[in-house]
Amino acid sequence: MGSLIAKRAGLGLLTLWLVSVLVFAGTEILPGDVAGAILGQSATPESLAALRSELGLDVPALQRYFDWLGGILTGDMGRSMASGQPVSDLLWPRFWNTMALAAYAGVIAVPLAVGLGILAAAKRGTIFDRAANIAALAFVSLPEYFLGLLLVLWLSVKTGWLPSLADTYEGMGLAAWFNATTLPMLVLVMVTMAQILRMTRTTVLGVMDQPYIETAFLKGLKNGRVVMRHAAPNAAAPIVNVVSFNIAYLITGVVLVEAVFNYNGLGRFMVDAVSKRDLPMVQAAAMIFGAAYVILNMIADIAAITLNPRLRHPRGKEA
Repeated sequence: MGSLIAKRAGLGLLTLWLVSVLVFAGTEILPGDVAGAILGQSATPESLAALRSELGLDVPALQRYFDWLGGILTGDMGRSMASGQPVSDLLWPRFWNTMALAAYAGVIAVPLAVGLGILAAAKRGTIFDRAANIAALAFVSLPEYFLGLLLVLWLSVKTGWLPSLADTYEGMGLAAWFNATTLPMLVLVMVTMAQILRMTRTTVLGVMDQPYIETAFLKGLKNGRVVMRHAAPNAAAPIVNVVSFNIAYLITGVVLVEAVFNYNGLGRFMVDAVSKRDLPMVQAAAMIFGAAYVILNMIADIAAITLNPRLRHPRGKEA
């Protein structure tokens, strides 16, 4: 098992390097540059050339890539081209804001979705099962920004129960923070719950069609006991995978949600950086998103190996 885990870790590191190449190449092909954005349309060619030289934009792209990668590996994300401040000072507060919102949504969505998915599988074909499937399909189909606008209309504009914007600030009280972030949390919960619920139900039903489950029923065990004691534990590995994938989404897929609710997180930070053509900030934010996604999926792979004996002992290896 140790060799399999080491292999997954090595693939994760290789993926992170490929992510760094794509991030750097993607930001390089953005139209315009920060020099033009800073100086405006009235800038002269001489002033643009001088500012590009000052910002290091006249250095060959390959050299800039290796300098940037070396800085990332040593914790130096560079300086903002627009403000001159260290990128890490600007980025990490927003990152922790995004992590807080993701945690708020995750602690509600994950246990609720897994529980409802198992319950839907146990009550296959009932009204509850059909209602859960219809609701999950609806939430998966609707874009996050549309769900957000619907919630703003119903829970903010019409009822006034919750604020329409997630305005947070340093030193904010916990109750006020929960109140301000409940609407974006609900959007994230609806989307992630739908995906986890559907996968959990499908996986548990797949296990329940196995012969040993039929044997448990023939022994006279009740449906709930069979599901909880026999089906759910054997469906754990794929459920862990989909949960990890959706937790990664909570961290990396919040750009639209943060934009809709004006939440001061890493997603909105990256959107603002793109509009300013501030390459170091865009690159750092994209690498954080990419690293979070790759690491969480690597953890999911390792968890699947740990939970599933067939992955630890492939048939080809036994022969």
